[in-house]
Amino acid sequence: MAGFPILRSRRVRGTPYSERVEAAGLGGYTVYNHMLVATAFRSMEEDCAHLKQHVQLWDVACERQLEITGPDARRLAVLMSARDLSGAEPGRCYYTPVTDANGGMLNDPVALCLGEDRFWFSLADSDLLFWALGLAEGLGLNVRICEPDVSPLGIQGPKSDELASRVFGDGVRALKFFRFGYFPFRGRELLVARSGWSHQGGFEVYLDDGSLGLELWDALWEAGRDLEVRAGCPNLIERIESGLLSYGNDMTREDTPLECGLERFCGLDSDREFVGKSALLRQREEGVKRRLTGLRVDARIASISATLPCRFGGAAAGYVTSAAYSPDFGATLAFAMLDIAAAAPGAEVEVEHDGVVSEALVCAIPFEK
Repeated sequence: MAGFPILRSRRVRGTPYSERVEAAGLGGYTVYNHMLVATAFRSMEEDCAHLKQHVQLWDVACERQLEITGPDARRLAVLMSARDLSGAEPGRCYYTPVTDANGGMLNDPVALCLGEDRFWFSLADSDLLFWALGLAEGLGLNVRICEPDVSPLGIQGPKSDELASRVFGDGVRALKFFRFGYFPFRGRELLVARSGWSHQGGFEVYLDDGSLGLELWDALWEAGRDLEVRAGCPNLIERIESGLLSYGNDMTREDTPLECGLERFCGLDSDREFVGKSALLRQREEGVKRRLTGLRVDARIASISATLPCRFGGAAAGYVTSAAYSPDFGATLAFAMLDIAAAAPGAEVEVEHDGVVSEALVCAIPFEK
């Protein structure tokens, strides 16, 4: 690997699949939830093009599971989640913002309802386990909270149904989006969900025994050779094209779901209470002062997950949060948190980057060609 190596330790952990990931031509690592996750293999552009045509295996073991079990598990899940999980059904996945008392985003996990009194929150990059422990302790809830040995492996791309069915059986094809089931693998039953951090379609296998990681990877790899299977990872170009937000980059605790365009995932009109509801209701009544929106930039900007200043009418108006040049769109696409006056689709703003200023057009998310 070029550049500086990342030292593994108990604080920065490898995964059950790391050996195969590194053998597949890894281009670099970053750290996510205290674990290693790949950033690219051949190149971001080539990885993206392959993802849209074939199938990839993604080591996303960094999507750690916050497990809540016990008599009060549903009560705690409902209290934590801006989305109403009071009627959550076993076998279903739910994307949900998690907010603090001021409505600030703490995480945006996918919640899996495994049973009436058992939930997994498949986490973005923040230590939500401590938040759950604090709420449970403060309210005296009868729950058990832990991070179980669960390491998701993604199967992403248009050939993912074919590959998954070769390893887990044709029944996996019947899974609807954001549903999961249990499928046989080498004498065990593994949880497989139709989900993943791309819009190319696919599955995530929630491996609950890290010692089987290489065996699972190898089985999928061998079954996918004629499908042109490759190792891959969440791709910045593809996720921006698809309007997929990244917690920690495009939104933080300084932002609310309403500012991030996630109001439809917040149960603000139900009688249910959750942490942050009163703050979000107040913000909705008063109106948001800024909003996360899309930008089409009139310049080629190197792929970033960082902030770039934006101006509107000659005044500071916000900042870019993520950007990448999209070969398919023939333009640099970006997400930006902008003052509400600058956030209307069709507005023109200026972006400062690489010592220059470029024009940009405000667009709705997701982007349209």
